[in-house]
Amino acid sequence: MPHRFATAPLLFLLGAACAPAAPAADLVVFGKVWTGDSAAPLAQAVATRGDTVVAVGDSATIAKLVGPATRVLANPGGLVVPGFMDDHVHFLDGGFQLASVDLRDAESPEEFTRRLQAFAAERQPGEWITGGDWDHERWPGAPLPRREWIDSVTPNNPVFISRLDGHMGLANSLALKAAGLTRASREIPGGTIVRDARGEPTGVLKDEAMSPVYAVMPAPSEAQVDAALGRAMAHAASKGVTAVASVSAGWAQVAGLQRARSRGTLITRVTLFPALAAWRTVAESVAANGPGDDWLRLAGVKGFVDGSLGSTTALFFEPYSDDPTTSGLMVTPEDSLRRWIGAADSAGLQVVVHAIGERANALLLDIYDSVARAHGPRDRRFRIEHAQHLRPQEVARIASLGVVASMQPYHAADDGRWAGKRLGARVGDSYSFRSLLDAKAHLVFGSDWSVAPLDPLLGIHAAVTRRTLDGRNPDGWIPEQKISVEEALRAYTSENAWAVFAEGSRGVLRPGYRADLVLLSQDLLTMPPETLDQVEVVATVAGGRVVHERR
Repeated sequence: MPHRFATAPLLFLLGAACAPAAPAADLVVFGKVWTGDSAAPLAQAVATRGDTVVAVGDSATIAKLVGPATRVLANPGGLVVPGFMDDHVHFLDGGFQLASVDLRDAESPEEFTRRLQAFAAERQPGEWITGGDWDHERWPGAPLPRREWIDSVTPNNPVFISRLDGHMGLANSLALKAAGLTRASREIPGGTIVRDARGEPTGVLKDEAMSPVYAVMPAPSEAQVDAALGRAMAHAASKGVTAVASVSAGWAQVAGLQRARSRGTLITRVTLFPALAAWRTVAESVAANGPGDDWLRLAGVKGFVDGSLGSTTALFFEPYSDDPTTSGLMVTPEDSLRRWIGAADSAGLQVVVHAIGERANALLLDIYDSVARAHGPRDRRFRIEHAQHLRPQEVARIASLGVVASMQPYHAADDGRWAGKRLGARVGDSYSFRSLLDAKAHLVFGSDWSVAPLDPLLGIHAAVTRRTLDGRNPDGWIPEQKISVEEALRAYTSENAWAVFAEGSRGVLRPGYRADLVLLSQDLLTMPPETLDQVEVVATVAGGRVVHERR
């Protein structure tokens, strides 16, 4: 008996010593790790094999997975986090904007015109000039631009340049002529043709009034689409973004991403939401071909209730404080919204809808509630895109109905400069991050790129500090709505994954999950919040591949 008990531990040790070593990892990252996994939130290293995380833990344990062919990245003093996800981008538009005229930070009408003149000088005659992303709130007195400002500097090129929110654009006379818009043109439902005192179009078109111009703009070639998507993916990687939800996605974008997927050049995971009005085509495509995979998925459809605050087309219950003639616009007729949302939900598609003003959000929640009651229980994950201005009762309903609040914190830093003049006392109901989290709602973050920069670090800074871009709110604009760094990180990672039904494969660093991660230059968890916007992306890993490295 003593002999038998004495030899058992020895046999166990011999068996352990003879056990085959675990296969080496393809990639090992050392450094402080925020995993996003509540069961084990911090670690010292991550190992990946193929496109999968195989181990997360202390550095000594993970070091055993380093083999002769393992690539090793060290990130001392910084932080490693799951790959950032952006819940709301216009991916193809952003790729085109990267090669277009940049008017976002033009500080005056004169600078706006000079930049456009310089850009036009390098274009071929007849070539359309688009993009721009101008912001008239930066200009003294905030005047809307006029076509007379740009006609003389763009005599050979049709121009249609967007305000940065995408809900208003400026056309020069050549573009207006091409679209057939004149003094005699009737108003367009869901939009506004801005006119001068004589009734002549000034060139500014709001929301649905932009449609006639878009209808005559030439479609980009496949080569142009592929190049734009390539720029967009490289830019996303440089900002630590490994996955996006691309909304209002046109079929040219869908086809371009499918080409990239088949060629193996897709380095950003993309979830697609084409137009709500096209729900039948989307449903038929999913039924015939399936939704796709974890790199490219056709998930649902995206609609609009209203416009934007900056264009005074977001829909409120009361008129704007600085323009009592309007309380905003219904961009899509209510009967169409109800019909399309109901049909898309019946087809099993995920429905995401833009709503900014208080009345728009209240109406959309009514529709979502009625559709869910009519169709019965299902894990549908309805989303409100933007949800910028919410009365307390809408905050509570978002949580109780299980609706996802899909928000863009950089907009708060931007809008906070001037939102008070639009809304007066109502401004306190703006960007209610804290209230939504306290109500146990699902809060997810993104950028709305190219409306705002595709940079989660700027978004985290905005959500945590509530500082505005003009520096006039050092303690925060509506500071009671601040959230913590970890809450903001979850909104860019695990919550974002949940919002597109991907919570089982990404959003946290855990064995078996996708090998998407970002190395940051500083530790977001310990640094002063006001300096969060100074953090840089050291490297980005998507699907186990290093797709960006800081030089």
